[in-house]
Amino acid sequence: MGTINARKRKDGSVGYTAQILIKKGGKIAFREAKTFDKEREALAWIGWRETELKKPGALDRASAPSSKLSDAIDRYIKEKSDMGRTKEQVLRSIKDYRIADMDCSAIRSEDIVAFARELLAGDRRPQTVGNYVSHLAAIFRLGRPAWGMELDVQVMRDAQMVLRDLGATAHSSKRDRRPTLAELDLIMQHFVNRQLRAPQSAPMHLIVAFAIFSTRRQEEITRIKWDDLDESHSRVLVRDMKHPGQKKGNDVWCELPPEALTIIKSMPRTKPEIFPYSTDAISAAFTRACKLLDINDLHFHDLRHEGVSRLFEMGRTIPLAASVSGHRSWNSLQRYSHLRESGDKFADWQWLKMIEREQVAEKT
Repeated sequence: MGTINARKRKDGSVGYTAQILIKKGGKIAFREAKTFDKEREALAWIGWRETELKKPGALDRASAPSSKLSDAIDRYIKEKSDMGRTKEQVLRSIKDYRIADMDCSAIRSEDIVAFARELLAGDRRPQTVGNYVSHLAAIFRLGRPAWGMELDVQVMRDAQMVLRDLGATAHSSKRDRRPTLAELDLIMQHFVNRQLRAPQSAPMHLIVAFAIFSTRRQEEITRIKWDDLDESHSRVLVRDMKHPGQKKGNDVWCELPPEALTIIKSMPRTKPEIFPYSTDAISAAFTRACKLLDINDLHFHDLRHEGVSRLFEMGRTIPLAASVSGHRSWNSLQRYSHLRESGDKFADWQWLKMIEREQVAEKT
């Protein structure tokens, strides 16, 4: 049975400290105390807490060393070997918020909701908040069964339901931004000029063109090696292609349109990778160029969207387009089904002709 001690506070009021003490083998195995303003509240807490501690495994969990959410985040980052860079950055940033300093066992749904509201107050969109909470939910799923940390999965589920109902979180919206030919001409000219000034810099004009014609993602482009190229069948092995349930080992053969193969053949075989450049360098160069050229709201990933759209505008069916893009689910390509055949707007693109001329010149 627990005990209650009444103590007078400095302000003259009386506080009732309820204490539960459990011994095993003559030694203290568990001790917990909590102070209340009223004696009946202290008695009620003792009764409730002793009932909870009698449940199977409850005493062991209560006696375990407390862990903060930040500890669980560190453990997850350390042990999750196939985690993407973006997810890791999000989890590390969560450690800067108040919820990360809370004991795992003390976190309730309202704390997660409060964390989401902090994100919204920092001008993050509901789609971004949804990603933060989703990444955090993965830690809640592993915390208790994998590491014995008292993270309650139901607490997270309740918070996610509340946040959806409040409109605080949302699924990422599909981007429909496509570059115009005029914008691409500016970008290509910018990078061609840069290549002339700094020959050792990444040939961004080739990388931009390849991203469009191959429909490859930025990370995929930098991973392709010469050994992955099957020139005779005009295809390339895309390693670790993005897939929601398989982060590594998802290697897919993708068709190379003639324009993409032409660009590959223009690259020197000096390193194992066809495009031996970092994703950070490519992303930074593209972002700087768009800012300098006053091209608004254009991301490197939009080049893939442009490339897939082009395939449909050329009259490709969903299965044929998927053979290039690598989409496993044809449902993902349904968003392009409204596009009607209108020909190839890149048919007479001056920059592709320039690449072809350079390739011929190098051979002669």
